Amino acid sequence: MFQTLSNASAAYAKAGIDMSVESANPHKLVLMLYDGALMSVASAAALAKGGDMQGMSNSILKASAIISQGLRDSLDLSVGGELAVRLSALYDYMCVRLQIANLKGDQAIFAEVSRLLTELRSAWQEIEPDPAAPSMNKSAA
Repeated sequence: MFQTLSNASAAYAKAGIDMSVESANPHKLVLMLYDGALMSVASAAALAKGGDMQGMSNSILKASAIISQGLRDSLDLSVGGELAVRLSALYDYMCVRLQIANLKGDQAIFAEVSRLLTELRSAWQEIEPDPAAPSMNKSAA
């Protein structure tokens, strides 16, 4: 049967990123998702400039998959409240913008999506949990 995404690791694997996720913590996995999306958007922009529309489309599809199937699907709307809802809407917006860029090869759209991803990545990096702090996932003995 179908299985829902229950953690960032599953979301990352579903997005098809070609990196090891076994040893990364959930916070790091989200950073890796942002990095993958940013690389794909940059690749799409470069390929569009070079006139490789098929390559551009492939890079846009990869970026969209990372954003929608990785970043958005890793959100927990029941716990994240309004912030998670707004992030989900922003991820949807970015995917729509990338679809438009796919039709037009518009460099301004690539720059816009890249800027949004960069700002979100920076904010996420700033809230990295302290590795010395006790884990909330440890069960009591």
